[in-house]
Amino acid sequence: MMDNTVPTSLEISHGGAQNGSAGGGEPVLKSRMSRLSSRTLEEFKKLGYIAGPAILTSIFQFSIGLVTVAFVGHLGKVELAAVTIASNVIEGFAFGVLLGMGSALETLCGQAFGAGQFDMLGVYMQRSWVITLVTALMISPLYIFTSPLLKALHQSHDIAEMAGKYSIWVIPQLFAYAFNFPMQKFCQSQSRVIVITVIAGAGLGLHALLNWIFLSKLHYGLVGAAVVGNITWWIINAAQIIYLLSGKFPDAWTGFSWKAFHSLGSFIKLSLASAVMLCLELWYFTAVLILVGLLKNPELAVDAISICMNLEMWTLMIALGFNAAISVRVSNELGALRPKAAKFSVKVATLSSLSIGVVFMIVVVSTKQLFPRIFTSEADVIKETAKLANLLSLTMVLNSVQPVLSGVAVGAGWQSLIAYINIGCYYLFGLPVGALLGFKFKFGVMGIWSGMLAGCLLQTVILVTITIRTNWQKEALRAEEHIRTWGGSAQPQGEAAS
Repeated sequence: MMDNTVPTSLEISHGGAQNGSAGGGEPVLKSRMSRLSSRTLEEFKKLGYIAGPAILTSIFQFSIGLVTVAFVGHLGKVELAAVTIASNVIEGFAFGVLLGMGSALETLCGQAFGAGQFDMLGVYMQRSWVITLVTALMISPLYIFTSPLLKALHQSHDIAEMAGKYSIWVIPQLFAYAFNFPMQKFCQSQSRVIVITVIAGAGLGLHALLNWIFLSKLHYGLVGAAVVGNITWWIINAAQIIYLLSGKFPDAWTGFSWKAFHSLGSFIKLSLASAVMLCLELWYFTAVLILVGLLKNPELAVDAISICMNLEMWTLMIALGFNAAISVRVSNELGALRPKAAKFSVKVATLSSLSIGVVFMIVVVSTKQLFPRIFTSEADVIKETAKLANLLSLTMVLNSVQPVLSGVAVGAGWQSLIAYINIGCYYLFGLPVGALLGFKFKFGVMGIWSGMLAGCLLQTVILVTITIRTNWQKEALRAEEHIRTWGGSAQPQGEAAS
């Protein structure tokens, strides 16, 4: 089996020394360094082609909710609080679960594409639709009973009532998520990302326009905001379906098939593992906010940590772009039985994302007295946020590496393992340490954040260790077994395997 990846720097140095003893070491070393640079640049371009659009798609879709909140904020304080709670608690939960379940396609479609099993991509997407739509149906009671649920959590009666009304009206968005994410992963696994990004950007622009018409001009209120969100998400879905049926996927999409209902048991298992893995990461930040809210006089601490987390979320989207890119690259190369190429891609992606994280760290540390002013003019909040700047900068560095390694896990199909690691590092270590530092040792918000940082550090160290010790040849054989298990043929085919 041929493997055309570049030798590591250690191999190059060793080879150079050997050749040097023969009298021609320096020219050979320069030649190999040139090849390494060329291959690194080529790999970076492949990653960037996926990561750039993935970053923009995440920002556009994330901003749909922000636009809704911005327009609803002009309706009144109660409306703003109701939509904020419904969006962050109810919709955020559903969004995370369905996105996580759809992420199983990053493993399966990516490996099938790498192996040249193009006809299975459409089948996998249909299986994912079956699972995510059923999951959405199971989650829908949460939307229906939002009001009594919030009242049971001792939320304001007026806010709970209004959030419940809003949640019922946005149920169509729940099923839009279920339909949307498998289509995105189907396209992403084939590096067809530009059109998806354009559709998301156009959807965001349309969403802002419709909110302006229905809320600012026609004054349809909270129901209008919900209906506009439904329209936006289903227009995005309709545009993606048109792209799917346009003939751009002649091999990957051959129409609906009864194969979509085969091997659902093992498919559900991987989908659930993907959902748990993602949700455990998303809920970690929510749990930290809850801990901060339990401090004495929590208003100042919550304001400061909210500013830091908002900034962290925006920078995290860049790392998530590399997460998407490396999951595609690893799954494609493993499916094509090119394990060394997968390993090389991991190195390039990790170093690239880490470099960006270091830049963010430097910017935050050097502007810690300035960046809080973007979010607030309150002197005490600015001062408290500046105290957290050093911890924020370290978190940014860790979160530039951790999503990439999680992407490697998705590409290789390690979701179950990573879910267990997340439970241990985040919930059995990070949160207890944060609670201990914050409450027992009276370090307050800095202690809670330090615990979160410790959990992230432990997780990153474990993921780095696993990645370094991975037998990539074995992972390529496992990818081949995945394809056989879920309906593909045993051997790589077509261009992807060449």
